Amino acid sequence: MSLDGSGPTMPSLGLSPLSPVASRADLVAEAIRAAVLAGRVRPGDTLVERRLAAELGVSKTPVREALIMLAASGLVVLTPTRGTSVRLLDADDLRKIQEVRLLLEPWAVAATTRLGDEDAITRARAALTRSAANLDTVDHGELSVANRDFHRALYAGCGNEFVVGSLDGVRDLAALAAVSLLWPHWPTWREEHVEHERILEAVEAGDAESAQRLTRRHIELSGQRAVEVVASAAQPAAPFDSRR
Repeated sequence: MSLDGSGPTMPSLGLSPLSPVASRADLVAEAIRAAVLAGRVRPGDTLVERRLAAELGVSKTPVREALIMLAASGLVVLTPTRGTSVRLLDADDLRKIQEVRLLLEPWAVAATTRLGDEDAITRARAALTRSAANLDTVDHGELSVANRDFHRALYAGCGNEFVVGSLDGVRDLAALAAVSLLWPHWPTWREEHVEHERILEAVEAGDAESAQRLTRRHIELSGQRAVEVVASAAQPAAPFDSRR
């Protein structure tokens, strides 16, 4: 029984108080994630703890913890020989990311629509407004973050935290694919913006069926575009023909 008689006393787990480093690691992880998804750090680039710590003005401990967190999400890769590097996505990675999204995201957007989550709609509209503001300046970093925020706003209102957690797990990888593979070779952000507008219009109208169908088609198109970029990059260059 607890001291106030309200119930059984929880036994001590032998834990020590958390230091400020724990919350600082989250901030460091978010700063590194933002740099990667803005394209300032490229896939395959090595992330050096000492340099990151100096740039962020922290010790190496929160940087090391942040990199472990990012490795768990798949955004970076830890190897004994190379240290930590930004993940290089291949065609198989893209296929797996798309499979998870196609299985869960259209359903989640439809569920958000049926629930009429006004906060989700407001956040999605704000992300879309930010995206529109960067279409002409072609700021890939801002477009990437706005794109990511738009999708999360609409699937996070589905009412199922397990679905949200699964989609969060591939969210950064999908954004990495766009900013590192797709957009540098195939500038589709305007087409994607129009697709987002149509999805949000369906959600705002309470049309769950259309929202689900449009979301599925949007993910399919994004996946096809990224796979085509990877496939074309793997093709050897055509031989030079002097007669041309």
